[in-house]
Amino acid sequence: MQVFAFSSPQQPDWRWRIVDGDGAMIEESSRTFSSIANAVADGAKRLRDLDVPPYRPAPIRGFSYGRRR
Repeated sequence: MQVFAFSSPQQPDWRWRIVDGDGAMIEESSRTFSSIANAVADGAKRLRDLDVPPYRPAPIRGFSYGRRR
């Protein structure tokens, strides 16, 4: 899980978003913040409160290119 902050020209204040390892949005702030630092700090606190297990991608299965006997 990761926290990032964003703003847009239409809404110049900062908001945070929590995404999983695949980039899917988990949660987004309804509050706005005057700085990116404040938004990320609040998002990080929310991520701790969610208490979700860390993202671990599925293991990659290797291929054998050796000779078969």
